[in-house]
Formats: sequence, structure tokens, C-alpha cells
Amino acid sequence: MKKEIAPHLPYWSIVIPILTCFLYLGKPVEMSTMFLILLSFGLIGTILAAVHHAEVVALRIGEPLGTLVLAIAITTIEVALIVSLMLAGGEGTAFLARDTIFATEMIIMTGIVGGCLLIGGIKFKEQNYGLDGISAALTVLTAISVLTLILPNYTTSVEGPIYNNEQLIFVSFVSLILYGSFLLMQTVKHRDYFLPLDASDHEEVHEVAPTNWVGYISTFLLIIALALVVLVAKTLSPSIESGIDSIGAPKSVVGIIIACVVLLPEALSAIKAAINNRLQSSLNLAFGSALASIGLTIPAVALVSIFFNLDLTLGIDVKSTVLFILSLFILSLSLRTGKTTMIQGVVLLVVFSVYLFITIVP
Repeated sequence: MKKEIAPHLPYWSIVIPILTCFLYLGKPVEMSTMFLILLSFGLIGTILAAVHHAEVVALRIGEPLGTLVLAIAITTIEVALIVSLMLAGGEGTAFLARDTIFATEMIIMTGIVGGCLLIGGIKFKEQNYGLDGISAALTVLTAISVLTLILPNYTTSVEGPIYNNEQLIFVSFVSLILYGSFLLMQTVKHRDYFLPLDASDHEEVHEVAPTNWVGYISTFLLIIALALVVLVAKTLSPSIESGIDSIGAPKSVVGIIIACVVLLPEALSAIKAAINNRLQSSLNLAFGSALASIGLTIPAVALVSIFFNLDLTLGIDVKSTVLFILSLFILSLSLRTGKTTMIQGVVLLVVFSVYLFITIVP
């Protein structure tokens, strides 16, 4: 049975940020390997707590603001990790935002969605979902992804796979418009597109809202947790860089690590929903995270890079472009009928494994 002091407030979501805060405040000048490991686990736990409290606050205030609060919280975590490493400097930081966002999209499209389809296919043989909502999400995701990750390779105002400041501001604005339009559709105009097809599942969608007292506590803890993520990420960033260098791994591995940490809560929730035969919820979580990550992170990182005069490279290379287009194509074919089986999950997970292998062994 889950231990909690009130509904929606399990003990771990309060204790972990407090312990992480004590670890951070008591950090020695020369941090040992064991201390860094403990602080890393504290960071992961604090991220899980932050996402949990964001979900509680979102549930308390309702739609459409609730979804926006959750998206902003996740984006804050991702941007904090990216910017901390960029400000720390070092070789390859100009590519860090690109690598992280690309890793996030690949992990979601092939890893999380593929895992959910495989698990659901093995357990239930066939699962259903609403085609209209998923088609809209795929359309917006494709547009934002191409504009931010592929188009920079073909502009001519500046040399290289980058945007100049004017182009960066314009594309950031376009990304916000596209994401905002999808959010309006999902939470206001066409909410029914994102509800389970089986009417018996609707009760699971409408959870009991927390009390005002719980909402206030979660809001306070969310702010504390997000602040801790920023501070701890800044502390750990030099160690992450040196650790990657010491094992001789490509710099793009840092992006995968950040993406995995940020996506962990959503991945667990999506897989849990698939196990409970709620594929619609799994896909909503996956595509919601993908769109929030690229639609909000790009503008935020662009703003920071312009303000601090940091180099920012967004265009992915040819190898990544091939994998990315292949993933979008397979995902579009897999989710075009409203029904899924395990074969779609197998194919997506194979592409995911190829992505990981090619990244580590380029």
C-alpha cells in the first residue's frame, strides 16, 4: 500500500527533495565519487518528485491550465540541465541542446511508444486508440521537428547547421504557436479526441481532484524541487562532462543521459497505462511529452543562448536525419488505423536500438 500523509502526497515526494537539499547544502569543497553518486540519485529523485507535484497542481487547477503547468515544469527541468552544462562550457556544448532534444524525440517515438505497443500487444494481442487525436499530435510533432532540427542545415544566412538570431527568434515563435494550437485542441476544443474509446475507461481519466491544502503544499514543493534541480544540475555538470570524456564516449551521449532523466516519470506512467490496457493514455503521455519538450524547450534555450551569447547548433547530421525520418515514417504507418499489435512495437524498438548503437559507435 502506498504510504502518504494525504491523498496525492506520498511520503517519498516530500522526503527526497528534503534529503537532496541537505546533500546540496552540505556538499564538501572536494566532492568524492560516492557523494556525487548520492547527489545524482538525489537529482533523479527530485525530478520524479517535481513531476509528481506538477501533476497534483495540474489536477487541482484543472484544464487547460493544468496541462500547461505540467508542460512548463518538465521543460524547466530539461532547460535547467541543458543550460547548466552549456554555461559550464567545454567542447561540444553548442550541440548539447540539439542532442538532448533529438534524443528526447527518438526515445519517445521509438523507445517509449515502441515499448508500450509491444507490452500491450503481448498482453492483449490488440489495442485501440483514438485516431483523430494521435494524427493531430503526429502532424504538429513532424512540423516542429523539421523546422527546428532539419531546416537549419539548409539555410544560407550563416554558414553551418545553425540559425542566426533573427531566424532563431522566428522559429521559436512558430514553435510556440504550433504547440499552443495543439494544447488548445487537446484541452479545450477537441478533448474528446484524447479520451479512451472504451466508455468503461472514462472513470480512470477523471481523477479525484486534491484539496486546496494539498494543492498549496504541492505548489510549494514543486517550486522547491525545480530550484533544487537547477542548483544540483549546475553542481554536477562538470562531473558529467569529465565522466563522459574519461570513458571516451561521444558528446551526444550527454544528451541521451539528460533525455532519459527528464523522461523517466512519463515513461513509467506510459508503460503502466499500457499494462492496464489504456493505450490512449500511454500515447497521450508520450506525444504530450514530445511536443512539450521540443515546442517549449527550443524557445527557452534559444532565449538563453541569445541572452548569454552562447553558441547554439540545432541542425542534426545526415545520419541522424535518416533515422529521424525513418522513425516518423514508421510511427505514422504504425498509428494510422486506430489499432496496434506487437509487431509495430518490435519494429520501433529495433529502430531505437539502432539509434543507441549508432550514437555510441558512430
